[in-house]
Amino acid sequence: MKMKLPPGFQSVVVVLTLVAPLFGAAAAGPAKVRLGTLAPKGSSYTKHLQVMGEQWRKATGGGALLTIYPDGAMGSEEDMVRRMRLGQLQAALVTTTGLSEIEPGVAGLQSMPKVYRSLDEVDFIAQKLQPMLEKRMEAKGFIVLFWSDTGFVRFFSKQPVIAPDDLTKTKLFVAASRPAEADIYRSVGCHPVLLEVADILPSLQTGLIDCVCMPPSIALAIQLDGMAPHMLDMNWVPLAGAAVVTKKTWDTIPPETQEAIRASARETGKLIKADGRRENLESIEAMRKRGLKVHTLTPELDSEWDQVVATSYPKVRGTAVPADIYDEVVSELKTFRAAKSK
Repeated sequence: MKMKLPPGFQSVVVVLTLVAPLFGAAAAGPAKVRLGTLAPKGSSYTKHLQVMGEQWRKATGGGALLTIYPDGAMGSEEDMVRRMRLGQLQAALVTTTGLSEIEPGVAGLQSMPKVYRSLDEVDFIAQKLQPMLEKRMEAKGFIVLFWSDTGFVRFFSKQPVIAPDDLTKTKLFVAASRPAEADIYRSVGCHPVLLEVADILPSLQTGLIDCVCMPPSIALAIQLDGMAPHMLDMNWVPLAGAAVVTKKTWDTIPPETQEAIRASARETGKLIKADGRRENLESIEAMRKRGLKVHTLTPELDSEWDQVVATSYPKVRGTAVPADIYDEVVSELKTFRAAKSK
Protein backbone atom coordinates (compact mmCIF):
# COMPACT_ATOMS: atom_id res chain seq x y z
CA MET A 1 0.00 0.00 0.00
CA LYS A 2 1.41 3.43 -0.98
CA MET A 3 1.80 5.94 1.82
CA LYS A 4 0.36 9.32 0.96
CA LEU A 5 2.75 12.16 1.83
CA PRO A 6 1.34 15.31 3.46
CA PRO A 7 1.03 18.35 1.17
CA GLY A 8 4.37 20.13 0.70
CA PHE A 9 6.36 17.27 2.26
CA GLN A 10 7.88 16.30 -1.07
CA SER A 11 9.31 19.82 -1.45
CA VAL A 12 10.85 19.59 2.02
CA VAL A 13 12.48 16.29 1.11
CA VAL A 14 13.99 17.82 -2.04
CA VAL A 15 15.39 20.79 -0.11
CA LEU A 16 16.87 18.58 2.60
CA THR A 17 18.47 16.37 -0.05
CA LEU A 18 20.15 19.40 -1.63
CA VAL A 19 21.47 20.90 1.59
CA ALA A 20 22.50 17.65 3.28
CA PRO A 21 26.00 17.68 1.71
CA LEU A 22 26.52 21.18 3.11
CA PHE A 23 25.66 20.03 6.62
CA GLY A 24 27.98 17.05 6.11
CA ALA A 25 30.86 19.30 5.10
CA ALA A 26 30.26 21.55 8.11
CA ALA A 27 30.10 18.57 10.42
CA ALA A 28 33.40 17.29 9.06
CA GLY A 29 35.07 20.44 10.39
CA PRO A 30 38.17 22.16 9.01
CA ALA A 31 40.56 20.20 6.79
CA LYS A 32 43.41 18.58 8.69
CA VAL A 33 46.76 19.03 6.95
CA ARG A 34 49.85 17.18 8.16
CA LEU A 35 53.00 18.73 6.69
CA GLY A 36 56.46 17.17 6.75
CA THR A 37 59.81 18.88 6.24
CA LEU A 38 63.52 18.41 6.85
CA ALA A 39 63.72 21.97 8.20
CA PRO A 40 64.96 22.03 11.81
CA LYS A 41 62.52 22.77 14.61
CA GLY A 42 62.98 26.36 15.77
CA SER A 43 64.47 27.50 12.45
CA SER A 44 63.04 30.47 10.58
CA TYR A 45 61.46 27.99 8.16
CA THR A 46 59.36 26.24 10.79
CA LYS A 47 58.59 29.49 12.60
CA HIS A 48 57.09 30.93 9.41
CA LEU A 49 55.16 27.70 8.86
CA GLN A 50 53.73 27.95 12.38
CA VAL A 51 52.53 31.50 11.75
CA MET A 52 51.01 30.33 8.47
CA GLY A 53 49.24 27.52 10.32
CA GLU A 54 47.68 29.99 12.73
CA GLN A 55 46.45 32.06 9.76
CA TRP A 56 44.96 28.95 8.20
CA ARG A 57 43.11 28.15 11.41
CA LYS A 58 41.44 31.56 11.30
CA ALA A 59 40.75 31.52 7.55
CA THR A 60 37.25 32.13 6.28
CA GLY A 61 35.02 29.22 5.36
CA GLY A 62 36.07 26.99 8.23
CA GLY A 63 39.85 27.27 7.92
CA ALA A 64 42.31 24.38 8.06
CA LEU A 65 44.32 22.76 10.86
CA LEU A 66 48.03 22.52 10.05
CA THR A 67 50.31 20.13 11.95
CA ILE A 68 54.04 20.45 11.20
CA TYR A 69 56.52 17.56 11.42
CA PRO A 70 60.04 19.10 11.26
CA ASP A 71 63.53 17.57 11.51
CA GLY A 72 62.78 14.82 8.99
CA ALA A 73 60.36 13.15 11.41
CA MET A 74 58.49 11.80 8.39
CA GLY A 75 61.65 10.49 6.74
CA SER A 76 63.55 11.70 3.70
CA GLU A 77 61.95 13.97 1.13
CA GLU A 78 61.29 10.95 -1.07
CA ASP A 79 59.57 9.31 1.92
CA MET A 80 57.40 12.40 2.38
CA VAL A 81 56.26 12.33 -1.26
CA ARG A 82 55.47 8.64 -0.91
CA ARG A 83 53.53 9.31 2.31
CA MET A 84 51.52 12.03 0.56
CA ARG A 85 50.60 9.60 -2.20
CA LEU A 86 49.49 7.09 0.45
CA GLY A 87 47.48 9.71 2.35
CA GLN A 88 49.70 9.55 5.46
CA LEU A 89 50.77 13.16 4.88
CA GLN A 90 48.79 15.86 3.10
CA ALA A 91 51.58 18.37 2.50
CA ALA A 92 55.34 18.91 2.59
CA LEU A 93 57.95 21.64 2.36
CA VAL A 94 60.68 20.05 0.26
CA THR A 95 63.60 20.98 -1.97
CA THR A 96 63.99 19.97 -5.60
CA THR A 97 65.08 16.53 -4.35
CA GLY A 98 61.53 15.82 -3.23
CA LEU A 99 59.80 17.87 -5.91
CA SER A 100 61.63 15.99 -8.67
CA GLU A 101 59.91 12.82 -7.44
CA ILE A 102 56.70 14.49 -8.62
CA GLU A 103 57.91 16.51 -11.62
CA PRO A 104 61.50 16.08 -12.91
CA GLY A 105 61.43 19.49 -14.62
CA VAL A 106 61.76 21.19 -11.22
CA ALA A 107 65.46 20.24 -11.35
CA GLY A 108 65.99 23.14 -13.77
CA LEU A 109 65.58 25.54 -10.85
CA GLN A 110 68.62 24.07 -9.12
CA SER A 111 70.58 21.16 -10.59
CA MET A 112 72.73 23.12 -13.07
CA PRO A 113 76.13 23.87 -11.47
CA LYS A 114 77.49 27.38 -12.00
CA VAL A 115 74.81 28.14 -14.57
CA TYR A 116 73.18 30.75 -12.33
CA ARG A 117 75.53 33.67 -11.69
CA SER A 118 73.33 35.71 -9.35
CA LEU A 119 70.11 35.64 -7.35
CA ASP A 120 68.60 38.00 -9.94
CA GLU A 121 69.07 35.23 -12.50
CA VAL A 122 67.55 32.70 -10.10
CA ASP A 123 64.48 34.93 -9.69
CA PHE A 124 64.19 35.53 -13.43
CA ILE A 125 64.18 31.83 -14.32
CA ALA A 126 61.79 31.07 -11.46
CA GLN A 127 59.26 33.53 -12.88
CA LYS A 128 59.59 31.89 -16.29
CA LEU A 129 59.37 28.23 -15.22
CA GLN A 130 57.19 28.08 -12.12
CA PRO A 131 53.75 28.63 -13.75
CA MET A 132 54.41 25.79 -16.18
CA LEU A 133 55.80 23.54 -13.45
CA GLU A 134 52.74 24.21 -11.28
CA LYS A 135 50.45 22.99 -14.08
CA ARG A 136 52.52 19.84 -14.54
CA MET A 137 52.46 19.12 -10.81
CA GLU A 138 48.71 19.69 -10.54
CA ALA A 139 48.19 17.20 -13.37
CA LYS A 140 50.11 14.71 -11.21
CA GLY A 141 48.01 15.33 -8.13
CA PHE A 142 49.85 18.10 -6.25
CA ILE A 143 49.11 21.79 -5.69
CA VAL A 144 52.01 24.22 -5.15
CA LEU A 145 51.25 26.50 -2.20
CA PHE A 146 54.43 28.56 -2.52
CA TRP A 147 57.93 28.48 -3.99
CA SER A 148 61.06 29.56 -2.15
CA ASP A 149 64.83 29.27 -2.06
CA THR A 150 67.67 29.90 0.38
CA GLY A 151 70.24 31.33 -2.00
CA PHE A 152 73.35 29.45 -3.10
CA VAL A 153 74.92 26.39 -1.52
CA ARG A 154 78.65 26.20 -0.71
CA PHE A 155 81.22 23.43 -0.37
CA PHE A 156 82.25 22.73 3.24
CA SER A 157 85.24 20.43 3.69
CA LYS A 158 87.75 19.07 6.19
CA GLN A 159 90.65 20.16 3.98
CA PRO A 160 90.71 23.27 1.75
CA VAL A 161 88.87 22.94 -1.55
CA ILE A 162 89.86 25.82 -3.78
CA ALA A 163 90.70 24.47 -7.23
CA PRO A 164 88.61 21.88 -9.12
CA ASP A 165 91.37 19.32 -8.60
CA ASP A 166 90.92 19.69 -4.83
CA LEU A 167 87.31 18.54 -5.10
CA THR A 168 88.35 15.36 -6.90
CA LYS A 169 90.43 14.39 -3.85
CA THR A 170 87.45 14.52 -1.48
CA LYS A 171 84.79 12.00 -0.47
CA LEU A 172 81.79 14.12 -1.40
CA PHE A 173 78.33 13.70 0.11
CA VAL A 174 75.52 13.25 -2.42
CA ALA A 175 71.91 12.54 -1.41
CA ALA A 176 71.09 8.83 -1.70
CA SER A 177 68.12 9.59 -3.93
CA ARG A 178 70.28 11.34 -6.55
CA PRO A 179 72.36 8.66 -8.31
CA ALA A 180 72.27 10.69 -11.55
CA GLU A 181 73.96 13.57 -9.73
CA ALA A 182 76.60 11.17 -8.41
CA ASP A 183 77.28 9.98 -11.97
CA ILE A 184 77.82 13.58 -13.08
CA TYR A 185 80.32 14.17 -10.29
CA ARG A 186 82.12 10.97 -11.28
CA SER A 187 82.29 12.17 -14.89
CA VAL A 188 84.52 15.07 -13.79
CA GLY A 189 86.72 12.90 -11.57
CA CYS A 190 84.99 13.27 -8.19
CA HIS A 191 84.26 10.54 -5.65
CA PRO A 192 80.66 10.91 -4.46
CA VAL A 193 79.32 8.96 -1.49
CA LEU A 194 75.55 8.47 -1.52
CA LEU A 195 73.95 8.86 1.93
CA GLU A 196 70.79 10.09 3.61
CA VAL A 197 70.88 13.69 4.86
CA ALA A 198 70.54 12.40 8.44
CA ASP A 199 73.86 10.55 8.02
CA ILE A 200 75.97 13.62 7.18
CA LEU A 201 77.31 14.41 10.65
CA PRO A 202 78.00 10.79 11.71
CA SER A 203 79.73 10.16 8.37
CA LEU A 204 81.94 13.22 8.79
CA GLN A 205 82.92 11.94 12.22
CA THR A 206 83.85 8.50 10.91
CA GLY A 207 85.60 9.81 7.80
CA LEU A 208 83.18 8.19 5.37
CA ILE A 209 82.83 11.66 3.81
CA ASP A 210 84.92 14.80 4.14
CA CYS A 211 83.09 17.30 1.92
CA VAL A 212 79.46 18.49 1.92
CA CYS A 213 77.61 20.95 -0.29
CA MET A 214 74.82 22.81 1.53
CA PRO A 215 73.49 26.31 2.35
CA PRO A 216 75.56 28.11 5.01
CA SER A 217 72.42 28.70 7.09
CA ILE A 218 71.86 24.94 7.43
CA ALA A 219 75.58 24.38 8.02
CA LEU A 220 75.43 26.81 10.93
CA ALA A 221 72.27 25.23 12.34
CA ILE A 222 73.81 21.75 12.49
CA GLN A 223 77.30 23.08 13.42
CA LEU A 224 78.84 21.55 10.32
CA ASP A 225 81.79 23.93 10.50
CA GLY A 226 83.03 22.15 13.62
CA MET A 227 83.91 19.10 11.51
CA ALA A 228 84.31 20.76 8.10
CA PRO A 229 86.09 24.05 8.90
CA HIS A 230 86.78 25.13 5.28
CA MET A 231 84.27 26.78 2.94
CA LEU A 232 84.68 27.62 -0.75
CA ASP A 233 82.96 30.93 -1.43
CA MET A 234 81.59 30.03 -4.87
CA ASN A 235 78.00 30.10 -6.12
CA TRP A 236 77.46 26.44 -7.01
CA VAL A 237 73.69 25.96 -7.29
CA PRO A 238 70.72 27.66 -5.61
CA LEU A 239 68.76 25.53 -3.15
CA ALA A 240 65.18 25.81 -4.38
CA GLY A 241 62.05 24.25 -2.98
CA ALA A 242 58.30 24.53 -2.51
CA ALA A 243 55.44 23.71 -0.20
CA VAL A 244 52.96 21.36 -1.85
CA VAL A 245 49.64 19.81 -0.82
CA THR A 246 47.89 16.85 -2.39
CA LYS A 247 45.12 17.77 -4.81
CA LYS A 248 42.89 15.23 -3.08
CA THR A 249 43.14 17.24 0.14
CA TRP A 250 42.97 20.58 -1.65
CA ASP A 251 39.70 19.67 -3.36
CA THR A 252 38.03 19.06 0.02
CA ILE A 253 38.66 22.67 1.08
CA PRO A 254 35.94 25.25 0.26
CA PRO A 255 36.94 27.78 -2.46
CA GLU A 256 36.85 30.77 -0.10
CA THR A 257 39.16 28.95 2.31
CA GLN A 258 41.46 27.95 -0.55
CA GLU A 259 41.80 31.61 -1.49
CA ALA A 260 42.75 32.60 2.06
CA ILE A 261 45.20 29.69 2.35
CA ARG A 262 46.88 30.57 -0.95
CA ALA A 263 47.31 34.21 0.06
CA SER A 264 48.82 33.20 3.40
CA ALA A 265 51.08 30.60 1.81
CA ARG A 266 52.44 32.94 -0.84
CA GLU A 267 53.33 35.53 1.77
CA THR A 268 55.01 32.79 3.82
CA GLY A 269 57.08 31.76 0.80
CA LYS A 270 58.28 35.33 0.34
CA LEU A 271 59.27 35.58 4.00
CA ILE A 272 61.09 32.23 3.96
CA LYS A 273 63.03 33.25 0.85
CA ALA A 274 63.98 36.66 2.22
CA ASP A 275 65.07 35.20 5.56
CA GLY A 276 66.83 32.25 3.93
CA ARG A 277 68.93 34.45 1.68
CA ARG A 278 69.76 36.88 4.48
CA GLU A 279 70.60 34.07 6.91
CA ASN A 280 72.88 32.49 4.31
CA LEU A 281 75.12 35.56 4.33
CA GLU A 282 74.88 36.12 8.09
CA SER A 283 75.70 32.48 8.76
CA ILE A 284 78.99 32.71 6.89
CA GLU A 285 80.05 35.60 9.08
CA ALA A 286 78.89 33.84 12.25
CA MET A 287 80.90 30.73 11.37
CA ARG A 288 83.90 32.80 10.33
CA LYS A 289 83.97 34.34 13.82
CA ARG A 290 84.24 30.92 15.37
CA GLY A 291 87.00 29.69 13.08
CA LEU A 292 85.59 28.87 9.65
CA LYS A 293 88.17 29.49 6.93
CA VAL A 294 86.49 31.07 3.90
CA HIS A 295 88.34 30.61 0.61
CA THR A 296 87.57 33.07 -2.18
CA LEU A 297 88.31 32.54 -5.86
CA THR A 298 90.63 34.54 -8.05
CA PRO A 299 89.30 35.28 -11.56
CA GLU A 300 91.73 32.67 -12.90
CA LEU A 301 90.44 29.96 -10.54
CA ASP A 302 86.84 30.91 -11.23
CA SER A 303 87.52 30.48 -14.95
CA GLU A 304 89.13 27.09 -14.27
CA TRP A 305 86.00 25.97 -12.43
CA ASP A 306 83.84 27.16 -15.34
CA GLN A 307 85.88 25.12 -17.79
CA VAL A 308 85.75 21.94 -15.73
CA VAL A 309 82.05 22.25 -14.93
CA ALA A 310 81.22 22.92 -18.59
CA THR A 311 82.45 19.42 -19.45
CA SER A 312 79.63 18.02 -17.30
CA TYR A 313 76.81 19.92 -19.04
CA PRO A 314 76.20 17.32 -21.78
CA LYS A 315 75.56 14.81 -18.99
CA VAL A 316 73.47 17.22 -16.90
CA ARG A 317 71.21 17.87 -19.90
CA GLY A 318 68.77 15.00 -20.18
CA THR A 319 70.02 13.22 -17.05
CA ALA A 320 69.85 15.51 -14.03
CA VAL A 321 67.63 18.02 -15.83
CA PRO A 322 65.14 17.18 -18.62
CA ALA A 323 66.50 18.37 -21.98
CA ASP A 324 63.59 20.73 -22.71
CA ILE A 325 63.92 22.45 -19.33
CA TYR A 326 67.72 22.64 -19.59
CA ASP A 327 67.49 24.27 -23.02
CA GLU A 328 64.87 26.76 -21.85
CA VAL A 329 66.97 27.82 -18.84
CA VAL A 330 70.06 28.36 -21.01
CA SER A 331 68.09 30.26 -23.65
CA GLU A 332 66.28 32.50 -21.15
CA LEU A 333 69.52 33.31 -19.32
CA LYS A 334 71.13 34.40 -22.59
CA THR A 335 68.19 36.73 -23.18
CA PHE A 336 68.35 38.06 -19.62
CA ARG A 337 72.10 38.72 -19.79
CA ALA A 338 71.86 40.39 -23.18
CA ALA A 339 69.18 42.77 -21.87
CA LYS A 340 71.26 43.55 -18.77
CA SER A 341 74.33 44.37 -20.84
CA LYS A 342 72.59 47.05 -22.88
